[in-house]
Amino acid sequence: MIRLIAAVFALFLSLQFQAFAGQFLPVTRSIGAPVGFASACAKYRWLCHKTSSHQAGEGAGVPLLQKVNRAVNGRVIPQNDGPLAANGDDWSLPTGGRGDCEDYALQKMKDLIDAGFPADRLALSVVIGPHDQNHVVLIARTDGSDYVLDNLTNAVRPWQRTPYTFLATQDFRARSVWRVTLAGPRAGEFS
Repeated sequence: MIRLIAAVFALFLSLQFQAFAGQFLPVTRSIGAPVGFASACAKYRWLCHKTSSHQAGEGAGVPLLQKVNRAVNGRVIPQNDGPLAANGDDWSLPTGGRGDCEDYALQKMKDLIDAGFPADRLALSVVIGPHDQNHVVLIARTDGSDYVLDNLTNAVRPWQRTPYTFLATQDFRARSVWRVTLAGPRAGEFS
């Protein structure tokens, strides 16, 4: 009986996951990049230019995403940009082991690219959290879905299973371009 219950539960989880498989974040027209992105683009060539790497399939990709998300979350201490930051928002790799949400996302992107994850399957995304806070996460595209790597959780989830409303996302191929996303629980408020 216990095996039957376990099997049914496993099937339920698998079907629940498959319901989200193959769904990518919707994007539309171009939009201006967030403040701080242009200076980061100029500073880090890997952020906005094509880099060569091998293609990681979903089987190899998701475990790598989980590993990098946990590792960066574990070694970086949260700290907001100081008052001297340009325009109040400095997008850079964590300094002195400290950083804010976009710094975490940049570090995760760099670590994934260094590990061979294709740069054209990684993009930054500006979201609104459930308590109206602006936030930046990293989106990783696998063969089946777009996954969110977030400094607020060690869980790597398909974008639909997060509490976020996605507003704008870096273009996966034209990496210096941003696109309107408008997806998630409050997307209708911004259309």
